[in-house]
Amino acid sequence: MHKYNSNLLIMIMMLGTFGILSTELGVIGILPQIAQYFNVGIDHAGLFVSLFSITIAITSLFIPMLFNKYDRKKVFSLVLLVFVVCTFFSAFTDNFYFALLCRVIPAILYPAYISLTLAVAAEIVPKEKAQESVSKVIMGVSAGTIIGVPITTFMATIIGYRAAMLWFTVVTFIAFIATVLFFPKLPGKVTAYGSQVQSVKTKIFFMSCVGVLVLITGVCISYSYMSEFLQTVTHIVGLDLSVTLFLFGIASLFGNWIGGKLLTTKPDQTTLTYPFILSGLFLLFYYYGHSIIPTVLLMIVWGFLDGLVNDIIQYWVVSAAPQAPEFANGIYISVLNIGITMGTSIGGFIILSYGTISIFLASIIIMLFSFIFILLRTRINLNPS
Repeated sequence: MHKYNSNLLIMIMMLGTFGILSTELGVIGILPQIAQYFNVGIDHAGLFVSLFSITIAITSLFIPMLFNKYDRKKVFSLVLLVFVVCTFFSAFTDNFYFALLCRVIPAILYPAYISLTLAVAAEIVPKEKAQESVSKVIMGVSAGTIIGVPITTFMATIIGYRAAMLWFTVVTFIAFIATVLFFPKLPGKVTAYGSQVQSVKTKIFFMSCVGVLVLITGVCISYSYMSEFLQTVTHIVGLDLSVTLFLFGIASLFGNWIGGKLLTTKPDQTTLTYPFILSGLFLLFYYYGHSIIPTVLLMIVWGFLDGLVNDIIQYWVVSAAPQAPEFANGIYISVLNIGITMGTSIGGFIILSYGTISIFLASIIIMLFSFIFILLRTRINLNPS
């Protein structure tokens, strides 16, 4: 595969992940507009998020393997086209349940695109540059949060729900056209499902998944309520809030980039120290979160570390099953979505019971607990017998 223009392929896959992640995460900021447009309660509007995540968590376990044998260009084009059609129809329907269906259908195919793009990114470059290549595609995930979510929120607030959905449609359509025109035919792999499953039935893979699940749960206890913390504790609102989140996002892109290099040269050290570094940062948030300037500076550091964790969790899972990268990437996506759901639920309980600032202490406790599994995974890796 090295004969292909790897930089062009990576750019196209980054654009595709950006469009798909914007579609997934963008609705988080427009739930009030969704509730108003369909004349439903905010809890019902929340199904746009929860059903999407639950569907991904389930289908990630088998969809990547089902599509693994097909040409990558055809798979990527199909998934992007489904996203385009479903988001377009959801923009013009007045039926809430049909709109939900238009969310669930692309979510079913979501793992096929994300999992296989990560696998392709590692395959089209020399082995020593594989993790850096994967990190570039993951930058599309960060960009979906950094750029996609604010733009979606702005368009829905100023114009309305329909404009936000059409924004999703246009971005994903551009990625679809780029894939059809410029992405080469890359043959799939005919691999027995049983052999892929057998490759992940190891202690090291189990420890990797548990460690990642606990780590991402701890991170998301605070991450999911970042805006809530900034508004209610630090009292950063309006334009200041947008600027702060934008700085967080830019720093996250740098974290993605540096993460790929660190995991290439010092993977174990990077992963083992991460829970402690982020815990130390969260402790600073707990003590200085009421002051604006220190908080903004800490947010920039958090953004960098947030970009780094995206690389860590993908690497930690997939490197534990190098013989089955597509299936392992699917497991990674499933574990990630489960961790996000668990972290968000725990964070909501903490806020209601102990106050918003307490989310950082809860995150610290869970993240330090994840170190146990990360350490066990590292020792198994050093002593495979």
